[in-house]
This record gives sequence, structure tokens and C-alpha cells, in this order.
Amino acid sequence: MFLKSDILKAISFRNPVKLPFSYWVLVILRFILTALPQHGYIHPDEFFQNVEVIAGDIFAVDISRTWEFNPKFPIRNIFIPKMILGPPLHFIRLVNPYAKHYLNVDFKTPFYLLVIPRIFICLLSLINDYCLYRICVIYGQNFRNRLKIFASSYVVFVYCCRSFSNTFEMIFFSMLLLIVAECMMKSDKVIYHNEFLKEKYEQATSAVEKVKIFKMSTHLPSHSLNKVIVLSTIVVIGIFNRPTFVGFAFPPIFFWLHRGLGSKVVGFKDFHYRIFMFIMCGVPTALLLILVDSGYYGYITMADIESLKVSWDNWVVTPLNFLRYNSDMRNLTQHGLHPRWLHLAVNVPLLFNVLGILAIVTLTVNTYRFVRGQYSKLPRIQSITGLMLFSLVIPIAALSLFPHQEARFIIPVLVPLIYLFGNHLHTNESDGPRTRRFKTTIRYTWYTLNALLTLFFGFIHQGGIYPFANSLFHEIKNNYGVHTHVITTHSYSIPTFLLQLESTTKVYKDKKTGHKYRLAPTTFIHKYGSLPMHHLFVKVDDVLTNAEMMLHDYKKRYRFYIASPCSLEQDLRSAAAKYHYFELIEEFSYYPHFCTEAFPKFPSSHDQYCLDNTFLRANESRAIDLNMLQRISCFMKKFCLRIYRVKPERKHPSGYS
Repeated sequence: MFLKSDILKAISFRNPVKLPFSYWVLVILRFILTALPQHGYIHPDEFFQNVEVIAGDIFAVDISRTWEFNPKFPIRNIFIPKMILGPPLHFIRLVNPYAKHYLNVDFKTPFYLLVIPRIFICLLSLINDYCLYRICVIYGQNFRNRLKIFASSYVVFVYCCRSFSNTFEMIFFSMLLLIVAECMMKSDKVIYHNEFLKEKYEQATSAVEKVKIFKMSTHLPSHSLNKVIVLSTIVVIGIFNRPTFVGFAFPPIFFWLHRGLGSKVVGFKDFHYRIFMFIMCGVPTALLLILVDSGYYGYITMADIESLKVSWDNWVVTPLNFLRYNSDMRNLTQHGLHPRWLHLAVNVPLLFNVLGILAIVTLTVNTYRFVRGQYSKLPRIQSITGLMLFSLVIPIAALSLFPHQEARFIIPVLVPLIYLFGNHLHTNESDGPRTRRFKTTIRYTWYTLNALLTLFFGFIHQGGIYPFANSLFHEIKNNYGVHTHVITTHSYSIPTFLLQLESTTKVYKDKKTGHKYRLAPTTFIHKYGSLPMHHLFVKVDDVLTNAEMMLHDYKKRYRFYIASPCSLEQDLRSAAAKYHYFELIEEFSYYPHFCTEAFPKFPSSHDQYCLDNTFLRANESRAIDLNMLQRISCFMKKFCLRIYRVKPERKHPSGYS
């Protein structure tokens, strides 16, 4: 006979364990690489979708507010970025005066502005580790191997420590998987004991025994609506963060709704009741987020609320605007259209390398078994394996329906992927010699590829932008009042918040006269993407002309820079040669800097650029053939970001800075 204590013990999840030392080494390495800092720049969205805007609000500095935050048609929720990035940025704002006074350390510099928010996000990324660990412990799986594989992924080292909305989405998804996994385990235990007691009740012959069994059944914990408020809140927040979260949330919520369905004690009445309560519990959170967005973007004010002059026009629903925007094919075309097989064929192997390929092969085999009717060889639907399998397949399939596909869109599926296949990279006692060699090979392949990809995306890809922003910050600070013009070409945009430019929108008040005024801008960042060189220098000519007019009319000194990949030096100088009234002076070079927008061509044996820029420069002969080693060396030197100073030709250079 089952006692109450036995039942509660059976459904408890206490299982004290120790994590492997190698896992802790990887976690420490994650923080070290984040704090170096990582110079790599994966995508402009890591700054301009979150931290750029929040930093502008907190520090009251000039920023580049992208179209996604346009009050006329906003598509980004502001609550989630403020909750995640607000604490580290407020920490900088509050601590900086004391740090400057007592420690002579300025936290409002590019290094700290970049590193402190990333360290905070890196701390939050441990939620993913914890969720994976707990799921493994609950279901008695080997968590040690899985945690080591998870913590060694370059997705964790790089993406999970950046301020992408996809990074936040991964955290919400991991939490959702853990909560649903706990609810499934608890429901299975409670339903099993409920059915057992019900059967014993029907078999009981005496009234005393029936009463005793009935009392025991009343001590069973409730489970049908377990964690419904938490689940609905996470789903709503995830959708407001990224509406694509619907695709990630569908499998866990589907499994949560179907817990125990088909058993003797759970029926369709419970199923519909769960749906109703799930929706109702999500309404308050949705209304709160709508209110926050409506207030932030100026659709509703306290005066409107006090006067009760509130209409439908006072509300903005950012996820709805997101869907409206992305449903227009013309908008997607501006961001780039991709084939619908890109996620499966390119992004999965790129993000998850050998594990991604292993998953594709395994899922192909399972699909074949399903078509052939071999259902006994497939994972059971209402199981943790089924949950993880659907949580891996459905989000990728749903996101593949959209013609705009970037690799970072599917990083949240790393947790179910590691749970399903992470242990496959480690040998066990039943493996034969060939299997052991194969698993050892793919395991070391996993570690090697992830180390290389961490180096590439963390430090090399667009790696010259941050060092240039850091140098630019100090130059602007040391030359206060001097106008600074910067043109970037064939590279990502400079995160403006790193420069800490004084706000030109904030209204100041003169203490003596009481007059209100705004500061005029002194720094101008011109972003021209991949504009052809002849068009670019038309822009250069315009900027230089305006700067010269300000110099002569208002004595506004200026500095003018062009930031361009080194691979475009010949094209840049050829285009500049047509303008005889200014010259380009090479100021700095930041290496390494990889950008696909200006991928260098492999030099020939008589490449003029190599002859002018290698150790052969001292040799006046141009008939020398470069050997392969010299050509490779020259090719590698083209992966840098070069800063040119634009200086006008003038007879009297006084006044120019």
C-alpha cells in the first residue's frame, strides 16, 4: 500500500550531484573571452536592436535609433531590453562618478560600455546550462557529457554573450523546456499513482479499506494546471521579445496541454480547461507590455489616462506590427531573400557542425521509419525525447517558411539538440572499437571546429570596428569642439553609444538668462554600406565641401576620416585620384578585420598591391615573381580595416586640424 510520504518522495526531484571540473573550466573561459573583450562584430542587430537604444535612454547621449524603434510604426518591444540591459547600464551610470573620483577609472568608455553588459548577459546565459542540467537530472540522463558539449559550443561562447534578441529568446525557450519537463514528470507520477489507487479502490471489499484509499488519493498533489501562470507569462514575454517565439513555444506548450491525455483520469475536459486558463493567465502580462510600449512610444500619456481620453489609437502592439511588416515581401526584400532550405542545409551545419549533421541524419532515418510504418522504432510521443525532438524540428521548420533566414534565428534549438545528441559524441561500454574511434573523431572535430569558430566570430569577423570606435572615442574627447566626420564603407556601422556623444535632442537651460537651447552636433557618422567607389566619393566631396564651408564661415575646425577594408585600397585610391583638391593619408590599420562585403582576391604572382606593400617594396624591380608563401602572406594582410584621413590641398593650411 502506498503512503503519502512514498508518493511525495516519488515525485520529488532532489538529486544532489557534482558538475565535472572540465565544465567549470569552460564556464570560466566563457567569462574570460567575454571580458577580453571580443572584438568580433557578428551583426549590427547585436547593438542596434537593443543596447544602442537603451544606452541612449539611460545616458541621454546621441545614438542611432533604427527604423524598428520609429514611433510611427514600432516593431520592437522596449520592456525586455530594458529589463535585461537596464541593470548593467544603470550600474555604469550610478557607479561611474564614484569610480572616477576614488579609483580614477572612467566606466563610460568603449571598453566598459561593451564588456559590462556582455558580462551580465553571460551570467544570464548560465540559465541555459542550468535548464539543460536539470532536465537531464530529472530524467536520469548523463548530464556531464551533455554539459561539456553544450559549454564548448561557439554559439555559447559568442552568441549567448551578446545582446541579440535571439539570445534572450534562447533563455526563455530553455526555461520553457525545463518547466514543461518538470510538469510532465510530475503529471506522469501523479497520474500513475492516481490510476493505481483508483484500481485498488475498485478492488477493495470493505468500506474501511475504501475510505482509507480514498483519503490517500486526496493527498495526491494537483498537477493539471501546474505552473500555468509562469508558462503563460514566459510565452507572452517571449513573443513580445520576438514574435517568432511562437514557433519555439508551440512544442513545449503542446506537450504541457497533452499531459496524461488518454489516461483514465485525464480527459478532453482537462485539455480545454488548460487551454482556457493558459490564455487567461497570459492576458495581464500582454496588457502590461502593451501599456509599456504605448507609453514609451508616445501613444498614451498620463494626461490621457487621467482625463479618460483613451481610444484604440492610444495603443500599440509591437508583435502585431512586426508581423504586419514581415508579411510584406517588399520589406523582406530590403533585408535579403534566402532560399527556404538555407536553415537546414547551411545554418544548422554552420551553428552546430557535427551535431547538426548527426541530427539531420538521425531525423532522416526516423522519417524513413515513419513512412515505412515502423512506429515501434520511433520515440514515444508523450516522452521527454518526443518533447525535445519536436522542440528541435518544429522551430526550424517554421522559420524555414520565411524567405529571410539568418543563422542566429535558430540558436535557441541548441538545448534540445544537445539533450538528444550530445551524449552521442562520447563512448560507452557497449561500443565496439570502430564506434569508439568514430565517436572520438567526431568529438575532437566538435571541439576543434568550435574553437576555430569562436576565434573567427569572436575576434576576426568585422574585428576592426570596435578598436576604431575606441580610438575615435578618445580622439573626440581630446579634441572637444572639433567637428569629426567619419565615413564607413563596406563594413558594419559603428555603435554610436560607444562614443558617448553629447545629446543634441536634450533641452538645456541657461542658469543666467533662463533661455532654453540644444547642443549642435559635432560628430557625424556617415554610413554608406557597400556603395560603389565612384558614388562614395561623390558623398566624400559633399561632406568635405560642407566641412570647408563651416571652417571658413564659422571657424569650425574639423577632422575627416574614411574607414574602409584594406582589400579595397586600390579601388579607393583610384577613385580618389580623380579629385585633385584633396588627398588620402593613411592613419591607422586594425588587424584582423574580415568582411564578406569586400572579400579580397587572392593575388597573382605580379600583383602590384603586394609588390608595394610587402618586404619587396625596397626592391625597385617589378619583374620579380612572388612565390606562393609571399602571395599567401599578402592575401592575409588584406584582412584589416584601414583608416584614411581626408586632407584638402591648400596653400595656407592654417586653421585645418
